[in-house]
Amino acid sequence: MSATFLLDGQPVSFEPGQTILEAARAAGRYIPHLCWHPDFPPHGSCKLCIVKVAGRHVSSCAMPAKEGWEVESDTPEMNGERRALLQMLFVEGNHFCPSCEKSGNCQLQALAYDLEMMTPRFNHFFPDRPVDASHPDVLLDFNRCIYCELCVRASRDKDGKGIFALTNRGIHKHLVVNAESGRLADTDFSADDMAANICPVGVILHKRVGFAVPIGQRTYDEAPIHLVAMRPEAAGDD
Repeated sequence: MSATFLLDGQPVSFEPGQTILEAARAAGRYIPHLCWHPDFPPHGSCKLCIVKVAGRHVSSCAMPAKEGWEVESDTPEMNGERRALLQMLFVEGNHFCPSCEKSGNCQLQALAYDLEMMTPRFNHFFPDRPVDASHPDVLLDFNRCIYCELCVRASRDKDGKGIFALTNRGIHKHLVVNAESGRLADTDFSADDMAANICPVGVILHKRVGFAVPIGQRTYDEAPIHLVAMRPEAAGDD
């Protein structure tokens, strides 16, 4: 028998073991997120799914739902914190949206629009990491990585290849390719791999398809991310 909690004052039913985010999605309620994916255990790295419960700020992707809880998500306080997190993600990488092939299909960009992020707020880091164009079908632009580890988890847990990894810590943290040369071409990576199609930003790009979809017809041109993410066909893509 399902129990309920309140999400922004509205009841949400949940089954034992469901997290706040899972229950909200099942009820058609959107909570912003970047690193969460239905095919993997909660990761909690991006913190965009932050909500307020009993006076505490918690990651809704990892917090089990509890009967009677009053959860705050779509409030000025929570959305303000999400904007600050987005601002940090933008300045920690090189996210120049007009020149990025992922523009219009990028979840980071779409969330910034959705949460009305108008300024960078923090100083840009301008990381200088090499672009790997060695693979015949896929380009890697490491400068845009947000460390969600979706490609790491997909390659390891779904593709059975372990192509990607994160190395170092803090400001020196970055994505690498698990090959002695560090080149994607020296792996058995395929453009059909789940890892090749899961990046929420513009790190992993398919060659020869850049800017093929006109502005106005791209995923988040037609509808904001809070609507796109709740479509049935998007359940495994966001």
